[in-house]
Amino acid sequence: MKILTVDEIREVLPSLDLMPAIEEGFRAYSEGRAVIPPVGELLLDKGEVHLKYGFIRGEEFYVIKIASGFYGNPALGLPSGNGCLLLFKQETGEAAAILLDEGLLTNVRTAVAGAVAAKYCAPKDVQRIGIVGAGTQARLQLEWLAKAMVTPCRDVLVWGLNAEEVERYRRDMEPLGFTVKTTLDASDVLEACNLVVTATPSHTPLLRAEDLRPGTHITAVGSDTPDKQELDSAILAKAGLVVADSIPQCRLRGEIHKALESGHIEESRCIELGAIIAGKAKGRTSESQITVVDLTGVAVQDLAIASAVFRKLRDRSTIS
Repeated sequence: MKILTVDEIREVLPSLDLMPAIEEGFRAYSEGRAVIPPVGELLLDKGEVHLKYGFIRGEEFYVIKIASGFYGNPALGLPSGNGCLLLFKQETGEAAAILLDEGLLTNVRTAVAGAVAAKYCAPKDVQRIGIVGAGTQARLQLEWLAKAMVTPCRDVLVWGLNAEEVERYRRDMEPLGFTVKTTLDASDVLEACNLVVTATPSHTPLLRAEDLRPGTHITAVGSDTPDKQELDSAILAKAGLVVADSIPQCRLRGEIHKALESGHIEESRCIELGAIIAGKAKGRTSESQITVVDLTGVAVQDLAIASAVFRKLRDRSTIS
């Protein structure tokens, strides 16, 4: 059993082709080849801890992940996310590796999933990318849209809580090839952008249905507990396509959960991202269609990225 440090993991990540791995994880899930129990959760006074675990039948490993979010940490000079992943062999139950990723792999696999969602559901002609939030995930989502070549658009509007936060985001992202404008009014994002990613821990809706225009795609990333919500549920009611990473999971958490609870949509309107990837369901069907993908985070993503890291290092003969 090998313990992999965050530095080892960070060094190998650029060499991995993660889009196909994450797509295959979603596909396996929607085809019924994955066993993913309900999310375990600790909601603490100052943070939250998620346990996600599962396996794909016929694969080498199963995974158990612990990931946390303590959103007051940046004020203490600490990252908001932390955690680790445990890989075990399906054949024998032996521990293969502990990946001390400090939340890095959760952040990256979430960003890759955002790129996958946009690949299948965003309009072909992206005029401007809107980012709601200005933290780590808001940066990674934009980076992966470019890295995965989902769209050539590099014109960005970012919303954040204060001027200092969005200005720091602009300074960080413009050297990567983006033209970034900032706003403190979230309604500007839907009015100006037709590919939007929300990546905040908000408990109240930030985007409103009255600002929505035809052809917009929204990837909602931040709402991963029962009480978080970034989108007015009327947005989902207006959407021609509502996509879940996991319908069973989205019944209990995320934007779909809130829209079901409020009666804005019925579950029969929802399809899974893996079904679109597998060609069993249609993604976007027109440039005027409004689409929403609710990404609550599924353990197949953790299995895919942890397995890819471990195998790459094993192939390099740095681990046995």
